[in-house]
Amino acid sequence: MSRARSKARRAAVQALYQWQVSRQDVGDIEQQFLAEQDMRKLEVPYFQELLHQVPARLDELDDYISPLLDRPLNEVDPVERAILRLGAYELGFRLDIPYRVVINEAVEIAKTFGGEEGYKYVNGILDKLAQKLRSTEIRARGVT
Repeated sequence: MSRARSKARRAAVQALYQWQVSRQDVGDIEQQFLAEQDMRKLEVPYFQELLHQVPARLDELDDYISPLLDRPLNEVDPVERAILRLGAYELGFRLDIPYRVVINEAVEIAKTFGGEEGYKYVNGILDKLAQKLRSTEIRARGVT
């Protein structure tokens, strides 16, 4: 996976976090990021897709995630919630991205932005979600 796409995910998590906390319009957040952040080294169209599609599909993504949690979704750390939602979007709607890439990218973002042990939580939840949404892909790799 390209570094530009990884950087797009990181920026999208920051923007989604801002959206979750402020409930600011996604378009306004996008414009703010494009104006104020150095976006040259990231895949801007992918950043825009994530920033717009996660809120657009929020109910569906939360329905994927919520049964796998050990607490209500609104009690999950907001950074980790943004990462889980982004990961759920990629697992559910970006089948062109291997599930292992989705999980690894989410874990790396959680190590950077999340709480001390947050990456373990993100890994566990997205692994369970991959079993549910990507079972054919997982079986094809011979992993149970």
